[in-house]
Amino acid sequence: MTSLLIKRITNDKPHSIAEVGAALEAEAPETPVACLNWPQHPYCPKVSFRIGHIQAELWLKFYVEEERIRALETRVHGEVYKDSAVEFFLSFDKKNYYNFECNCIGTPHLAYGPSRENRTFIPLPLMGQLTTLPSLGKQPFAEKPGGFKWTLTARIPVTCFTFHTLTSLSGVQATANFYKVGSGLTVPHYVTWSPVRTPKPSYHCPEFFGDIRFE
Repeated sequence: MTSLLIKRITNDKPHSIAEVGAALEAEAPETPVACLNWPQHPYCPKVSFRIGHIQAELWLKFYVEEERIRALETRVHGEVYKDSAVEFFLSFDKKNYYNFECNCIGTPHLAYGPSRENRTFIPLPLMGQLTTLPSLGKQPFAEKPGGFKWTLTARIPVTCFTFHTLTSLSGVQATANFYKVGSGLTVPHYVTWSPVRTPKPSYHCPEFFGDIRFE
């Protein structure tokens, strides 16, 4: 079983979103996302992340190197998975889970439920508390080749996990998976942190999440 300890960031001063990324690089280890689970999709971009938490916020920074990128979705809760996107799925009870998805220009998607079909979007006022910092900027663009490196930093307050009453993540045990996706690209790809054993690509599989523990 894949497992991960999520560090508590010791510098607890107020941080800007840019400082979030720097704090993660100073204190959180880099973890690869490198599982290719479906032979029909052999392309594997280079992907890793750092994750941490502070007080009542979850911090996350993805690092991506890939051959082609696309960023067309600008709607909150839109179909960001069709773009060059990274994802973090989190379950506190091994049944229902939150799916945080974000394309490479920082457009977020966050919902909750027990399966792919039964999702409830996090209300937009709460989504306004979630911040992202994409290294590519926030303007949409069509697919382009050439080889690219980009990062995505996200700051998610526990208030966004609105179906749970959380004041802090310290000591919380949960399950999760981290993903890279680009289902609408010329060469679709699907890469995971914890292995997923399904016949075709599917990320909505909490039974394959790895164990995580918040320090």
